[in-house]
Amino acid sequence: MFCSISGVVPEQGVVSVKSGHLFEKSLIDKYVRETGKCPVTGEPLSTEDLLPLKVNKTVKPRTAPATSIPGLLSLFHDEWDANMLELYNTRTQLHQTRQELSHALYQHDAATRVIARLMKERDEARAALADLKQQYAADLAAAQSARAAADVAPAEGGRRAKAGIPDDVIADMAEVNATLSKGRKKRPLPDSLATADDLASLSLSGSHPLHKTTAGGIAAMDVNPQQQGVVVTAGVDGSLQLFDYLQGRVLHSLEGHSKRCTGVAYIASDLIVSTSADRTARAWRSKAEGGEGEVSWQCASVLKDHTAEVVGVTVHPSRRYFVTASSDASWAFYDTASLTCLRQVGADEGPGEPYTCLQFHPDGLILGTGTEGKAIRIWEVKSQKPVAACEGHAGAIRFLAFSENGYHMASASDDCVKLWDLRKLSNFKTLEPFSDGTCASVAFDHSGQYLAVGGPAVKVYGQKQQWAELRSLAEVPKRAAALRWGPDARSLLVGAADHNLRVFSVPNALAESYSIRSTSLLSGILSIHKH
Repeated sequence: MFCSISGVVPEQGVVSVKSGHLFEKSLIDKYVRETGKCPVTGEPLSTEDLLPLKVNKTVKPRTAPATSIPGLLSLFHDEWDANMLELYNTRTQLHQTRQELSHALYQHDAATRVIARLMKERDEARAALADLKQQYAADLAAAQSARAAADVAPAEGGRRAKAGIPDDVIADMAEVNATLSKGRKKRPLPDSLATADDLASLSLSGSHPLHKTTAGGIAAMDVNPQQQGVVVTAGVDGSLQLFDYLQGRVLHSLEGHSKRCTGVAYIASDLIVSTSADRTARAWRSKAEGGEGEVSWQCASVLKDHTAEVVGVTVHPSRRYFVTASSDASWAFYDTASLTCLRQVGADEGPGEPYTCLQFHPDGLILGTGTEGKAIRIWEVKSQKPVAACEGHAGAIRFLAFSENGYHMASASDDCVKLWDLRKLSNFKTLEPFSDGTCASVAFDHSGQYLAVGGPAVKVYGQKQQWAELRSLAEVPKRAAALRWGPDARSLLVGAADHNLRVFSVPNALAESYSIRSTSLLSGILSIHKH
């Protein structure tokens, strides 16, 4: 007699008076309490329908093999073989499952890579389409302007006179020049200006990787005129990075150039101009978006007036005009409001050599240009003609910087750095900061008292110390091509070829300097715009 649930002889048997089936009492009681049905027939059943049985309490019989030691050994041997076989089957199944999982993961990874590549190609196609639309619009506007100019050209001799900078623009620059020159003579040095001892204690306060590590780093840099903590860097990877170094975060990334960037300048806080080896300059504008304080940047215009690499851009002090120079031996004068070229000075009007750099004088009526031919040309912007030349370098001119005092100019070449007195057009000091590398950049601070020179390292010189070296910053492991001073010369921004933007500052002074003096700097810029 066997239990209808467990299939074994019951210890305490009961029988159903309805179906006649035998059950183990503990099992059927639990089942009936839970379901109220017979587990065999499925009919309603209660504990009152179970009749207990009386069975003899006898010793359970042993199987024949368990009655001897050899039989027990045989049973153990059979159980061991069964366990080993089951273990082998389990391991085989585990190995097969692992292979299937590995194959599934490989397929998932491959699918993810394909999706990522397709999304990248889609984004690149969209960007290329947007660039084509912008270029088409710019070409159409240029063609319309050319046709309009041809319509008004004089008919005498069938030739059209070459256009110059309009008279109203010349008058505007002359007014700005008079205002700035007058204010510069009366401007005292601020009490908060860093001292030579302060600069001797310059130390690295931050290093921020901004561009691709495989593309050669930072080529140029400029500071937002209204937010001293925000800079824009132009990379050899062809992108621009807007970075807040006080908060240590990237604000925006601007991509559009197809080759390395060579220069960048803030025209205003919402307008940036960049130049590139792709023979174009691009103007980028920001516009407000839905969230409070959120902005987006877009390419507003592609300037294609040059036929070769555009080597740099410089902004007029009024910030209403800017100039680009190219290795096609020409420079172009632009209006920032319309982003149109008002005048392009070709190779036949200048030295006829590829330009390497350019810089506006702080008064706005003088433009300095450097060439591969080792000479610096000083241009009068009103007449767009060269009025002087500074010669003496043994290598190509890599960078120019004018002092805010209006009298001094620094030029960096492959061989050295020369300081020029613009009143006499003479070289009064020659610096040879690096014996094992070329000079790549120079920068005066706003007071004109200090000069930073970039190359294999960065060195700082002081005017009151007869341009003696005050500090050497060896923390820059590669070529420093971009330099910018912070307010009161209490900080120095360095963009290097290792793609890092480094911030050097006087200890415990960077934050205080920005918080106290950014307001006065902004008011000065606004007064210039007002004039």
